[in-house]
Amino acid sequence: MTPFRLGLTGSIGMGKSTTAAMLAAEGVPVWDADGAVHRLYAPGGAAVAPLSEAFPSALVAGGIDRGVLKAIIAADPAAIARLEQIVHPLVAADRAAFLERWARDRAEVVVLDVPLLFELGNDAQMDGVAVVSAPPEVQRQRVMARPGMTEAQFDLILSRQMPDAQKRARATWVIETTTLAEAEAQVKKILAEIRHRAHDA
Repeated sequence: MTPFRLGLTGSIGMGKSTTAAMLAAEGVPVWDADGAVHRLYAPGGAAVAPLSEAFPSALVAGGIDRGVLKAIIAADPAAIARLEQIVHPLVAADRAAFLERWARDRAEVVVLDVPLLFELGNDAQMDGVAVVSAPPEVQRQRVMARPGMTEAQFDLILSRQMPDAQKRARATWVIETTTLAEAEAQVKKILAEIRHRAHDA
C-alpha cells in the first residue's frame, strides 16, 4: 500500500510548522525538508564530507555551519549551484527512505513539509497539496516578531517565494491559520477527506 502523499507548504510566517505539528498530533508521519537538511549538516551527516570538501570553511565542530554557507553564497552567488548539486540528491534520498519506511508500515497518509514545494517543482510528486495561509498583515506581524528580523530581510525572503495568491490557486486545500482552532478544524477535515477517498478506492 502506497500512502497518500500530502505536500504541505506556505510562505514564511504562515503557520506551516504549527500546522505540521497538528498533523503529527493526528498520528500522521511528517517528513520535514528543513529537518532533513539539519540532519545532513549535523556531525556524522551525509552532507558533511562533500560540503566540507567544496566549502572547507563551512566545517565547524564536525558539522556544517549554515551561517558560514550563507556568507559564502552572499559573496559568491555561483556557489549556490554547487551547494544544490551536493545537497538536493541527499535530501531526495532522505525523503525516499521516509516514504519507503511508511509504505512498509502501511501508513494511509504521510505529510511532506517542503517550504519551496512549488518553486522546486516537487508538487508533481504529491497526491495533493495543502497550502497554509494567513492575511498579509498577520504574516508580517508574525515574521517581524522573530528575533533579529528586519523589514529588508523579510522583503528579501518574500521575493524568493512564490506569492501566496499563486500558491492558493495551485493548492488542493488551503488551511487558514489566523486562529489555531480554525487551522485544527481544517486539518481534521482534510485528513477525513483523504481517508474517505482511500477507503472508497
